[in-house]
Amino acid sequence: MSATYMHIGIPVLNKKPGMVYNEGGKFWVSSNVDDHDYKIEYLKFEEGTIFPEILSKQPHVAYQVDDMTQYLAEADRVIFGPSQLDDHTSIAFIIKDDAIIELYMSK
Repeated sequence: MSATYMHIGIPVLNKKPGMVYNEGGKFWVSSNVDDHDYKIEYLKFEEGTIFPEILSKQPHVAYQVDDMTQYLAEADRVIFGPSQLDDHTSIAFIIKDDAIIELYMSK
C-alpha cells in the first residue's frame, strides 16, 4: 500500500475567493489546492449535494493511492464511493480511527 498526502479539506459556510462550482456534485471548491502553502481545500456544500452530510461538518485528509482496495477493506466505514470522476480517476471517502480520509486514485 502506498499513500501520498494531497490536501486537507475544510468545510466552510461562506464562499471564499477563487472557489469554483461543481454543478454535478452541488458544491464549491478551492480552484487550486497546490497554490496554498498548507495544501488546504476549502469546500462549501449546497443543498442536495451528492456527498454525505458529515463532509460538510468535519475536515478530511486526502491521499493519492495506487490501489484503494485494501484501504476500503480496512476502513471502519465507507461513507462515499468509490465513485468514478472520469475515465482515469476515482475517489472514495472512508472513516478510519474517527478520521475522514479521502482516497484518490488515478490510473
